[in-house]
Amino acid sequence: MLSKKTKYALHALTYLGKHRDEKTVLIQEIAEEHGISHKFLENILLELKKAGMLGSKKGKGGGYYLIKEPKDIPLSRVIRLLDGPIAMLPCVSLNYYEPCDECKNEAVCGINRVMIQVRDETLKILENKSLEDILKEE
Repeated sequence: MLSKKTKYALHALTYLGKHRDEKTVLIQEIAEEHGISHKFLENILLELKKAGMLGSKKGKGGGYYLIKEPKDIPLSRVIRLLDGPIAMLPCVSLNYYEPCDECKNEAVCGINRVMIQVRDETLKILENKSLEDILKEE
């Protein structure tokens, strides 16, 4: 399941994507629209900014804005940034691999083999879906 942090990030990115014609959007505007704590949202937006998805402007007329095209923000990147691994088990994670304590031999572990398939299919979807796809659905 996606964490609240990731869900809020996706809501914020979608809101910013819908308001691309405006120069910037205030945190408070997004927070009120989606019922998110201002402070929590501020931390999320800072992470997205550090990851190169958002820009910000201070002072009068300030706020946040997308610095990438929505098609260039894959959902897999947002999820990994905020939630970490996409794989359901550490022994099948591409970026956060760890052997499972209870597994004697991954090469013959049926759970491992099936979870690799689940990971691969999930990644196929998340890497090929972007913020642009969310915007098209709304």
